[in-house]
Amino acid sequence: MSSPSSIEESTSSPSAAERPKISAIVTTFNEERHIRECLESLVWCDEVLVVDSFSTDRTPELVQEFDNVRFVQRVYYGSASQKNWAMDQTTHEWILIFDADERCTPALRDEILRLFAGGDPPHDAYTINRRVFFMGEVIRFSGWQRDRVVRLLRRGAGRYPNRRVHADMVTRGPAPCLEEAMDHLMVEDFVKYAQRIQKYSWWGAAQAWREGKRSGMLQVVGRSFWRFVRTYCLQLGVLDGMRGMVFCLLQAYGTYLKWSYLWSWQINERLGQEPNLPIFDESEETWQGLAEFGAPTTLES
Repeated sequence: MSSPSSIEESTSSPSAAERPKISAIVTTFNEERHIRECLESLVWCDEVLVVDSFSTDRTPELVQEFDNVRFVQRVYYGSASQKNWAMDQTTHEWILIFDADERCTPALRDEILRLFAGGDPPHDAYTINRRVFFMGEVIRFSGWQRDRVVRLLRRGAGRYPNRRVHADMVTRGPAPCLEEAMDHLMVEDFVKYAQRIQKYSWWGAAQAWREGKRSGMLQVVGRSFWRFVRTYCLQLGVLDGMRGMVFCLLQAYGTYLKWSYLWSWQINERLGQEPNLPIFDESEETWQGLAEFGAPTTLES
């Protein structure tokens, strides 16, 4: 069975005094299952900032085990808002961003340290591949074989756009991709992941509602069907076996829920009922700097 790369000490990496300093960011909410291993994979960074959304499990207690970790809490308005805010709280010039269910592998750590060995890297931002695990095995296809995200950047070189969910960082210049990958333990508990799909679908529907989008038969049926065909057939999810089938159906289910939520809100609106939307971050400070990257800073109401 495939497993995430273990975290081991590097004996040949450049010392912190020989390179620009790096602040790592980890966002959390009830991550007692993951947080210790995530932080262990980032202890080589010069600072680690954990931004917690008022966890009710042992996450805050486990974070306190690490000496070089700062722990703060903030209301959660979505991943983009949380990470933009967190970047503004760091103290070093370079920022490395992780979620609690992600791991910085030794190979990725060493590649970053080599990149920084001679001083500032040639680019202001870098993209990192993600190796996605679903129920203990790597998802090799289903569209996730090309999963990559901008997660290493110089302060001020990038910003997340004003979206409640599925926001990709916008950068000032090119963000070339590093060779090594992080591990993303995306699905270990099927029930919890199904609940997460429902939550993300609600957030996605709320985003679409605020942007004035509409939903009907084409969106509810057509988009859901196309999502499955695209991931399972065109992106070769069929080669991931049973995991691929289940995984692609889950993605299609999320699409179905999103556009069905939106359709139901349109019906209720005609009956004089307003939708129950999540709270959005309306602070201008959270979205500052986006204009220079050509990204929108506000949403249509």
